[in-house]
Amino acid sequence: MAITTHSIGDLAKEFDLTTRAIRFYEDMGLLQPQREGPAGRNRVYTARDRTRLKLTLRAKRLGLSLVEAKELIDMYDSPRDTVPQLKKFLLILGEHRAELDAQMVDLRTTLDEVKAHEKEARALLAKTGKTAK
Repeated sequence: MAITTHSIGDLAKEFDLTTRAIRFYEDMGLLQPQREGPAGRNRVYTARDRTRLKLTLRAKRLGLSLVEAKELIDMYDSPRDTVPQLKKFLLILGEHRAELDAQMVDLRTTLDEVKAHEKEARALLAKTGKTAK
């Protein structure tokens, strides 16, 4: 039974990333490809690396930092007891949700200010007999 492997180009194409981004994730310790060829110049990624990359991108979409993503993903490398993993995941998600809630409040406040300024500007334009475009 052959083990499925991927080149850096394969992963870049599949996940719509640059090879530079993948190398960065490698530098961060998120991926650990095997090295082959002359002087180990060719990176060979396993199914594990592919899964870790997929989880990293999912964590980024959730707004987690790469350090948080690595911490969570590394926990799954030893799946003896998933309770600590799940507790840590909930803690990180809770902190992130609180940050997003605060940003949402700020955005709503800013949007309300923009609407007020638009209303004021339209009223001033109406007094001059001109209309806004």
